[in-house]
Amino acid sequence: MAESTIQVQLKKGALEMCVLALLARGESYAYEIASTLASRIGMGEGTIYPLMRRMQDDGLVDTRLVESSSGPPRKYYRLTPAGRAALTAQKREWQAFTDAVDQLLGERK
Repeated sequence: MAESTIQVQLKKGALEMCVLALLARGESYAYEIASTLASRIGMGEGTIYPLMRRMQDDGLVDTRLVESSSGPPRKYYRLTPAGRAALTAQKREWQAFTDAVDQLLGERK
């Protein structure tokens, strides 16, 4: 079954917050992040790499290269203080949004 437009838009809107949340648990490389997001929320791998570059350009993440025994070095990402602040702000905004939607849907009073 094809995803609805609302599912696609919700995923796109929450993607940066999800990546920041994963990195708040510890550093990771893009393929690992993409695999986790694919299994948990169905996001495709192709959307992660441009997002990671933008987040690096925006100062939300730092990177380091780690040699790999099975190929080229892996680029590991970790949150910067600005990334942690962005995650806190986005979580607050997400909660306010979901609370408002739940109220409109009659799920909360």
